[in-house]
Amino acid sequence: MPSFSTISHLDLTVSDAERSAAWYVDTLGLRRARRSDLDNRIMIVLVHPATGLVIGLIQHHEQIAERFDEHRPGLDHVGFTVSDRNELEQWEARLSKLGVDHSPVTDSPSGSGTALVFRDPDNIQLEFWWPRPKDRPAE
Repeated sequence: MPSFSTISHLDLTVSDAERSAAWYVDTLGLRRARRSDLDNRIMIVLVHPATGLVIGLIQHHEQIAERFDEHRPGLDHVGFTVSDRNELEQWEARLSKLGVDHSPVTDSPSGSGTALVFRDPDNIQLEFWWPRPKDRPAE
């Protein structure tokens, strides 16, 4: 079977590309790479400097829904790995400072890790995730 390595990019449909780009830059520290105004959509490309992950924000000129809903077929959420629980707590403090609604830092019921869940301006669910080392119990 052929193989692949990591995700090269993630494109998200948003209602307002400029508003979302500002949010992702201010909240997650992404950097703007470019904007393309195409016949049927606007696309703003952002890059996460530390990992090189590319996130495209797509604003279609014809929108059929107002907000994201993970209960519809398609994307459920996007998870970003953090190095330890302390980093989750730092993100929790940052999101609170920025006024971004979020869950508390929560251990998963399975004990496989710990999460901090939040949403972007279009209600797309995002998550910071610390996968717990196998030899470490829940805190």
